[in-house]
Amino acid sequence: MSYCVNCGVRLDASLKKCPLCNTPVIHPNETAVPNFPSPFPAGKGQVETVKSRDLAILLSVSLGASSVVCGLLNLLVFPYSLWSLYVIGACLIIGTLALPAFIHTRFPLFGYLLLDGTAIALYQYMISFNTPGQRWFFHLALPITALCTAAALSFAALIQRLSSSFLMIGLYFFLELSLLCVGLELLIRRYTGAPLCLTWSAIVLAICGVIVICLLTILSRSRLRNAVRRRLHF
Repeated sequence: MSYCVNCGVRLDASLKKCPLCNTPVIHPNETAVPNFPSPFPAGKGQVETVKSRDLAILLSVSLGASSVVCGLLNLLVFPYSLWSLYVIGACLIIGTLALPAFIHTRFPLFGYLLLDGTAIALYQYMISFNTPGQRWFFHLALPITALCTAAALSFAALIQRLSSSFLMIGLYFFLELSLLCVGLELLIRRYTGAPLCLTWSAIVLAICGVIVICLLTILSRSRLRNAVRRRLHF
């Protein structure tokens, strides 16, 4: 005695389908199971990819609209300070940083880095309009931005022109880091009128010096270099 699994009507043993709802009858003693169609589609759907040009237009419109709206609010509604320069400068930096993702031409990396440094310096210059004076910009912010941009440009040049292996990149990084910290401390001391000497940057310089010496030792010994590469999986 069996019953339909769908409507529960009593079935005869010889039936293959339920006479009431046409549901296939599965007998437990049968080894072959009917091949029911899958309720899900077999084909894989594909969403149309968004072109980078459309994304660039959307980003440009969003950043431009934000800048214009904040500028108008600052001019017409809240004219007490130039607060809109913070938003306009931030939109400028976001657009500059996102530029390589939308431009697929062979624009050199050095051009992108120089453009980023220029955008950051311009943003700092906008901020200086909301401060009592601009001495901090010309004597501290601008030299630090120029120093960081020069460090990024030299780091990229070392990787592209000399070697891009993992150990060499580490060597370049710690060399650049030590020189950058020394330059930062000297610029800060010059701005504050303190004596031009090394304090905290000397500690960074000593630590980076030890790491650089260790990396040079590894690079000069082929067996040691290969052993490090095998253990670090690069």
